[in-house]
Amino acid sequence: MLATERKERSVVVIKCGGSIINELTDDFFQSLSVLKQNHHVVIVHGGGPDIAETLNGLNIQTEFVEGLRKTSDEVLNVVQMVLGGKVNKTFVTKLFKNKIKAVGLSGCDGAILQARQIQDGKLGFVGEVSHVESNLLYSLLEQGYVPVISSIGMDENGQLLNVNADVAAGAVAKGLQAERLLFITDVKGVLKDGELLETLTVKEVERLIDEQVITGGMIPKVKTAVSALSSSLENVYIASGTSSFCNEQGLIGTSIKYDTKSKECNDERVISNI
Repeated sequence: MLATERKERSVVVIKCGGSIINELTDDFFQSLSVLKQNHHVVIVHGGGPDIAETLNGLNIQTEFVEGLRKTSDEVLNVVQMVLGGKVNKTFVTKLFKNKIKAVGLSGCDGAILQARQIQDGKLGFVGEVSHVESNLLYSLLEQGYVPVISSIGMDENGQLLNVNADVAAGAVAKGLQAERLLFITDVKGVLKDGELLETLTVKEVERLIDEQVITGGMIPKVKTAVSALSSSLENVYIASGTSSFCNEQGLIGTSIKYDTKSKECNDERVISNI
């Protein structure tokens, strides 16, 4: 039954950063409702600003290793509290208010995000996803729910690990064989002279960075999108959380894909099914 369900409704994974969650507008939730009519939707979120604010409020000092925040045991407790608690439940509540059925989950619930520690522990309790427990997610999707997952993983010994939300979203998309991965930001996508660039290849992204068309905060966004591409996920979107990102005609944003389009990647088919 799950296999049949997956054929009828492909999976779209949406990643929302902590900085955009509080800025999501009615247009975002309306777009999500449209998308959900013909697709299963999974949301993965971070919560960097709320974590930083809580750490400061508790006067917890954080250490940086080569520019990256180290997650100590004390910091991990805050990450767990903020991501799995405040941010996750706030998101679920907003979805409920917009008549979207959702279930809030920490990545460690049901061992959804199975992870391993990185850099030999130099960054403390920071991990990368080694496996996604997809069966639990499929069960929720089959029942019409939107799983909302905070980016906390767990290793084979039950140790919680702080996982980068972008990386977690890519792993979930791969684990669910998602057709699309959307990175929700505060802009519609990549702009050139004020106009939205609807489709870019990896080479075009590199060229636009060199030409300084893509600048500032958009550079890490497109690099994250490029890094999420894989043999099973050949199309990643950058879209807005403050305006519509989907309507009956399709997705609205910048689509980033490989330079050579594979036989398995058919955008016209996917867009027409939204």
